[in-house]
Amino acid sequence: MAQITIYKKDPCPFCDRAINFLNGKGLAYDMVDLTNKPEEIDRIKSETGWRTVPIILINGKLIGGYTDLKALDDEGKLTALLEA
Repeated sequence: MAQITIYKKDPCPFCDRAINFLNGKGLAYDMVDLTNKPEEIDRIKSETGWRTVPIILINGKLIGGYTDLKALDDEGKLTALLEA
């Protein structure tokens, strides 16, 4: 099973959508809450090159945010990525 990591902060409607999406698919994930941790947010953004939250990784590979995750699913590519 793939390792999914989501970095989020509150408030963030796209973070909530990503979490609801993953829960709806029955997928296990690690969630890292960056609320009130600006230095951690800056570090993760610097490491991944992604500028907004959520930041979603699958097996250590940057997927992007919620819309990117949803697009992978809509294109039928998410399942293969999770099984790789």
